[in-house]
Amino acid sequence: MKQHLTHSYQAIISLENLTAAWNEFLVGKTKKTDVQLFARNLMDNILALHDELVNKAYQHGGYEGFFVNDTKRRHIHKANVRDRLLHHAIYRILYPVFDKKFIADSYSCRLGKGTYKAIARFRSFGYKVSKNHMRTGWVLKCDVRKFFASIDHVALLHILSESIADNDTFNLLKNVIQSFSPGLPLGNLTSQLLANVYMDVFDQWMKHTLKVKYYIRYADDFVVFSENKSYLIKILPEIKIFLGTILSLELHPNKISLETLASGIDFLGWVHFSDHRILRKTTKHRLLKRIKQYPTPETFQSYLGLLKHGNSYKLRQDAELQYWLWQ
Repeated sequence: MKQHLTHSYQAIISLENLTAAWNEFLVGKTKKTDVQLFARNLMDNILALHDELVNKAYQHGGYEGFFVNDTKRRHIHKANVRDRLLHHAIYRILYPVFDKKFIADSYSCRLGKGTYKAIARFRSFGYKVSKNHMRTGWVLKCDVRKFFASIDHVALLHILSESIADNDTFNLLKNVIQSFSPGLPLGNLTSQLLANVYMDVFDQWMKHTLKVKYYIRYADDFVVFSENKSYLIKILPEIKIFLGTILSLELHPNKISLETLASGIDFLGWVHFSDHRILRKTTKHRLLKRIKQYPTPETFQSYLGLLKHGNSYKLRQDAELQYWLWQ
């Protein structure tokens, strides 16, 4: 059954929303050449976009592709300024509507959630399944292979059609989704929201059909806790079948693990043990390398902020040494 949205297509395309979306989009981008060019005739450009949306003549443009190297090499696709402005306008109206539907333990790209909340929840679940470390706690950890590139447009549009009764809003989202193939582009603000809408189908199935009690998802990574190893072994094939048949997704075969909490679980950049967590080795090396390359007070303080979330006294000393050495 379709669920009527709180806001309409008119709310998305209104001049008030487009202007507010521009102000949010502009943060941190004022020195970008393409942004400055758009801003020279800002109101003319916003009015032109508004007219296209009112007349249902809007067509999403193409993308500029480039690579970034963070934890791994990622292929980013950037839309033009006009289209990214629209992404913000869509997001401003639809995010609060969809976010109400999401489960509490989905943590990626959500206000009030994020990495550190997910890490805190991990620790809480660890205590519960291990009965405060009096029993063996098991964790099944999985990662979806090539997640954004594997999101199926037909399946996504079907999911959206079940939630969106307004045809104009649905067709606008369809326009954005079909502007890129395969999957969704890394780089679109709308991709973050649509990815959560897509995976919410899996989240709801995990919680209400499999009735998994201790489950955390962050983007395409998820963990399931249990004191029963056999239970986790049993549900893994069911998870694979659901993801494959309903969402056309595949678990990364090299990133499926079933380990005890005591042995350490690598999740969201930290290795989590029963009573403490330490930074992943690759993350630690990258942190020290970045301090060496950019020995500024801002870089140093940001990494100290990261390290306070784990057991890292020795690493904080190493980071401080690198900072004073290379400053």
